[in-house]
Amino acid sequence: MIYDFDKIIDRTGTECVKYDLRENVFGKADVIPMWVADMDFPTADFIREAIIERAKGDVYGYTFREDAYFESIVNWIQRHHQWETKKEWMSFTPGIVNAFNLAVMGLTKEGDEIIIQPPVYHPFFYAVNNHNRKLVENPLIDTEDGYVMDFDLLEQQAKTAKMLILSNPHNPVGRAWRKEELKRLGEICMKNNVLVFSDEIHCDLVMPGFKHVPFASLSEEFAQNSITAHAASKTFNLAGLATSTVIIPNDDLRNKYVNFVHSTEADMGNIFGKIATMTAMEKGDEWHAQLINYIKGNIDFAYDFIKREMPKIRIHKAEATYMIWLNFKDYGITDAELNHKMIHEAGLGLNAGNIFGKEGEFCMRVNLACPRSIVEKALNQMKSAF
Repeated sequence: MIYDFDKIIDRTGTECVKYDLRENVFGKADVIPMWVADMDFPTADFIREAIIERAKGDVYGYTFREDAYFESIVNWIQRHHQWETKKEWMSFTPGIVNAFNLAVMGLTKEGDEIIIQPPVYHPFFYAVNNHNRKLVENPLIDTEDGYVMDFDLLEQQAKTAKMLILSNPHNPVGRAWRKEELKRLGEICMKNNVLVFSDEIHCDLVMPGFKHVPFASLSEEFAQNSITAHAASKTFNLAGLATSTVIIPNDDLRNKYVNFVHSTEADMGNIFGKIATMTAMEKGDEWHAQLINYIKGNIDFAYDFIKREMPKIRIHKAEATYMIWLNFKDYGITDAELNHKMIHEAGLGLNAGNIFGKEGEFCMRVNLACPRSIVEKALNQMKSAF
């Protein structure tokens, strides 16, 4: 079956954050919204059909996740990432943001140092600061070949830290971390007894020519010193169903985490998130393959357009995720001027880079998970404004 990713869907009036909150966020309701990280593609028909079939039932009462649910995730990860997991290692949480917040609260103490690698997904900052832990920033280094980790600084910071929250692949800079990079990070953390929480929500959005490496797959030692978070939400556009999975091979660590999550009553979930995830894992291979090819086309188009038409913007081609990261520093304008120009002259609603840390100053994150015609229109409006 050929899936149609060119179809324009009107999401306004559906309580959609990306569209229906534009005026609240940008002061204008008519900007092209390319900010919130969900997709403007229709959810796969086989997922919608499974949800509709269950919705025909008479009662939507308390439910549980049967073995087949976790086995579908085990099988997906094995097929796509060649990592052999076990259903016994897996536990539910209502979203990955919940998962790393619960890990911070349940597995560290107030005052503990937690390392993040900005510019990075902004809820990482909140997960540390909101729970009275000490934020330690290990900024990525922007090189001509893309962003890389600062291992020398990490060596020093890890001596007193208790946890590192890893974005793998990295949001927003779009790196698919190589095995050698993850191995060095893991060795530093092992040597210093730093627990690694690997947020792998974008793991199934790696572009052709690159490979996602699950952090815990690299060695038994890394597996025993890590928590991996996985979800179908980004890949299959299911974010509104609040369903994710944490994978913890270490029995003691898993028991501690699961007991804490249970104490918060955050482990129930909902019927439709379970059904959607399981259906995606079991039936989604072909849809997923076509999605990746379409997103790669958007990334290639945007990269070539910017290099040709707006060469003052610094851009590295995304290896993963459906976002691109643009640096406007060479235009000589402030963050405030950049944001105003983007909204009021280009007519675009993007993520201002500074929410991802001070390393994101002069930058913008652009969501390309939309029909090609929208990408073309947005980039032409950006060109005209700049």
